[in-house]
Amino acid sequence: MALQIYNTLSRQKERFEPLDPGHVRLYVCGPTVYDLAHIGNARPVVVFDVLYRLLRHLYSRVTYVRNITDVDDKIIAAHRESGEPIGEITRRTTEAFHRDMAALGALAPDAEPRATDHIGTMVTMIQALLDRGHAYVAEGHVLFSVASWPDYGCLSGRNRDEQIAGARVEVAPYKRDPADFVLWKPSTEDVPGWHAPWGRGRPGWHIECSAMSQAYLGETFDIHGGGQDLIFPHHENEIAQSTCAHGGRPFVRYWMHNGYVMVEGEKMSKSLGNFYTVHDLLQTVPGEAIRLVLLQTHYRQPLDFTHDALVQARHTLDRLYGGLRGLPTDAPESLEVPDAVVQALMDDLNTPRALAHLHELAAAVHRSTDDRERTAHAGGLRAAGRMLGLLQGDAEAWFRWQPEGARGIADSEVERLIADRAEARTRRDFATADAVRDRLQEAGVVLEDTAAGTTWRRA
Repeated sequence: MALQIYNTLSRQKERFEPLDPGHVRLYVCGPTVYDLAHIGNARPVVVFDVLYRLLRHLYSRVTYVRNITDVDDKIIAAHRESGEPIGEITRRTTEAFHRDMAALGALAPDAEPRATDHIGTMVTMIQALLDRGHAYVAEGHVLFSVASWPDYGCLSGRNRDEQIAGARVEVAPYKRDPADFVLWKPSTEDVPGWHAPWGRGRPGWHIECSAMSQAYLGETFDIHGGGQDLIFPHHENEIAQSTCAHGGRPFVRYWMHNGYVMVEGEKMSKSLGNFYTVHDLLQTVPGEAIRLVLLQTHYRQPLDFTHDALVQARHTLDRLYGGLRGLPTDAPESLEVPDAVVQALMDDLNTPRALAHLHELAAAVHRSTDDRERTAHAGGLRAAGRMLGLLQGDAEAWFRWQPEGARGIADSEVERLIADRAEARTRRDFATADAVRDRLQEAGVVLEDTAAGTTWRRA
């Protein structure tokens, strides 16, 4: 089966055929670094991390680019509110983003350009749009003329009235058309700005991704991804400005978008008390449990992120890691990924079906009575998990996880008490053995007696 992708541009599933089978190129919109990443920001990172893993499995060379937006009005607003220098805000929040996404098991992209390092490319692209008649200068701004490109709206399918309403753009007097959008805006001396032929200023958000994707992937590349909320106006504007700047040459062949994230059945909002940052969630649950919740729903569907789902994800991973306990941890890259898992992902990244195969493999491990057979099934389980960014850690470490800074009972003390209990049971002193079990249970440690001995995990 060939890789099938739902292309937002054509509104149907298509067979993926890269421009160059020897080099697949992928771009995903990254964070605007003014605050901690929330669970909605995390979903596209995890979704396209799985796509990246699949593409690397299928093709010899893949370049994955995910940008950092480090010049934006939201960053300026954060600076004015807090007084913290802009450079410190972007440095601190970029580092936090990297830590949080690594905790979710996301691989680093091959390139992570920062907008402020590509201002020159943006200026060149804007000048090309001016030269071709697709942009104009007005009161220190450079604006894209939507009327100059008849195909505007091809991605979102919005008509003119919907374009104006959906863009929520300022209907400024200097605009020729209310739908026109900013490529360059003037900067006062107290905010970041760069010198350009139209005056000191800074780029609009949309032109940043067009310039950075061109710099790393060329004028035309294979896949562009992001959240559904970016279809309009961000990605619509990217298509317009890139196509027009490049003389009509195609921009992106396949557009992929993940669905919205709800929290406890409602739109995420600080006022509702359901605003979850990844950083805060990681204080209470392992990142792998968060990742599993994000993968249990097909990426194009809306996802309801709930506390109950997190609890269930931990129990699910307990069972999956239970199949790997006490077995060798082979180097993941040396293990062959089961075909059923690959085929599930080849069908438009069907992670729920891929996860179902993981459960089947785990069941086979638990049923096995022969050590060699069990080891083989466990190897398949670990390799299958690799494609989803799961089950790559040490099984014992999973069961012993506790939040950073937690003052729970130490591992060494647990082991000592288990040894005391085993000795008491040997003496048939079951009262003492039961007392040890009760003490550990009160400390949040669950014991499991098996034929091979006693194992434990933190509740």
